[in-house]
Amino acid sequence: MFERFTEAARTVVKEAVVHAERERAEGVDEGHLLLALLERRGSRGAFVLDALGLADEARRAEIGRAVGVARRRAGLSQADAEALAGLGIDVDEIVARVEEAHGVGALAGGRRVGGRRPFTREAKKVLEGSLRVALQHGERAIGDEHLLLSLVSRGGSTASDVLQGYGVDAGAVERVLYGGDGRRAAG
Repeated sequence: MFERFTEAARTVVKEAVVHAERERAEGVDEGHLLLALLERRGSRGAFVLDALGLADEARRAEIGRAVGVARRRAGLSQADAEALAGLGIDVDEIVARVEEAHGVGALAGGRRVGGRRPFTREAKKVLEGSLRVALQHGERAIGDEHLLLSLVSRGGSTASDVLQGYGVDAGAVERVLYGGDGRRAAG
């Protein structure tokens, strides 16, 4: 499938690996894919993010922090944390206690030092979904815009939840990319 990726999409995947390595994460997750998408410039995915108000560095940094917070909660979404709060469970307090005992980021997974990082099941679903998205719109090549659309379409995922907090969902991405009639827009 990787041979169908455009250069922009390949760059996103490679940069996601770099993010995972920098964090010494066990694997490349969808948050890493989102962070890599946010760094792109001059691509269709970057055009969409810019059109949706995520162009400035401050906003991109906010999103990066939000991904980090969600990762510290072991991938629990904000909705999950709110539901647990309704049951009297304070997720932030639990995270603080675990980190006090085991170190910051203890719930985010292991701290791999070297070696190749596999893609998590969720990240693989994003990559597979990007092929479906491209084919659904009659496109043979998979661009970074398809990665973005696949990412935001995965409801309940950390990256999708973070983006939805900024008003970015699958409908908004599709409107920027394809307009109201489903045809490819400029960018």
